[in-house]
Amino acid sequence: MSTVSALASALAVGALIGLERGWRERERAEGSRVAGLRTFSLFGLLGGVLGVLSVTLGPWPLVTGFAGLSILAAVSYRENVRIHGSLSVTTAVAALLTYSLGALAGVGQAAIAVGAAVVVAMLLDLKPTLHRWLRLVEHRELSAALQLLVLSVVILPLLPDAGYGPYDALNPYRLWWAVVLIAGLSLCGHIAMRLTGPQRGIFWTGLLGGLASSTVTTLTLSRRARAEPGLTDAAAAGTLAACGMMFLRMTVIVFSLQPALGRPLGIPMVAAGIALLGMGTWQWKQLASGVDDVAPFDLSTALGFGAFLGVMAVLTQACKEWLGNPGLYALAALSGLADVDAIVVTVMQMQAAGSLAVAATVTVVGIAVAANMVAKASIAAVTGGASLGRRVAVGYCLSIASGSAAAIIMMLA
Repeated sequence: MSTVSALASALAVGALIGLERGWRERERAEGSRVAGLRTFSLFGLLGGVLGVLSVTLGPWPLVTGFAGLSILAAVSYRENVRIHGSLSVTTAVAALLTYSLGALAGVGQAAIAVGAAVVVAMLLDLKPTLHRWLRLVEHRELSAALQLLVLSVVILPLLPDAGYGPYDALNPYRLWWAVVLIAGLSLCGHIAMRLTGPQRGIFWTGLLGGLASSTVTTLTLSRRARAEPGLTDAAAAGTLAACGMMFLRMTVIVFSLQPALGRPLGIPMVAAGIALLGMGTWQWKQLASGVDDVAPFDLSTALGFGAFLGVMAVLTQACKEWLGNPGLYALAALSGLADVDAIVVTVMQMQAAGSLAVAATVTVVGIAVAANMVAKASIAAVTGGASLGRRVAVGYCLSIASGSAAAIIMMLA
């Protein structure tokens, strides 16, 4: 990059940030503003000039310039506090950042410097919006978000993605990922309820949560229904929608891995999924707003679900070893209690390789789906109460009838 282009970019950096700062303080009398468009443009250009010089003279021009500007910013801040009583250091920090981005442009990183300047100017301009959002956030929501960050950003990357324990079935990374999933889904559901109202937000939680795990979603919504019985109808709608999304997700897996099974498997699953989504949507339309919300998520529930998945992982491998190939159906039933994706992917690959007949493949998937729906109906009844369990069970029976009817039609066609 030429020197002229580098300096022009440094000047643009200062002008972008200075435009926002100048507009923000435009009402102040001339001479009373700490810095505006011209001053920030000079800050950026100064950083650019010293950045160009540092290429041949070393880092000292940049260090000296930063130190001098820091002293100037400190003096200006002190005078601003004395005259106007404002304790804000935003302008002082923006000045130092403008100088630094100008220097970055001066050493040849113009695109990054200008892009960062745009982000800085946007953040400065969004002050009222950001402050309004902060006023809307409750302490429990902040605590839940921080806990979720600890689970996902701090702990999850440290866990090994390998098998341990009996049959090497316990994978710490994947089990903890389930914990993160249930905690994150609960928090997203809480946000959805804040934005759309408790009753309708729960439906969207189920609809979107079913794309990740309908079992996790069922557990989350059942817990909410137990904490606030007034949410039972909404939880039922969300749970049915989550299972409907599960069927559509499985259909995508089938068509992606083994399109030849789209007719015997895909179409019945689409029929069952549409039936569940239809029932969930109908219940959602009957809902009214005005029920108090519950906590963003319960960490103990998330940890308990992760432990349950660990137990199921060991039992699945044990069943496979004890029973061999004839144990495939039992394996499907056990796997389906927690999740259907794993067994569906496995049998699709086996069928594509020619090691499993079409009829056996359809049977395995059917058993896994049936087991999963029984498990979710049980979760709804035990965790959410008999009323929720009854609504979910009725919806599941109607969806199975729809899928079975579609399968019979496909066989007769």
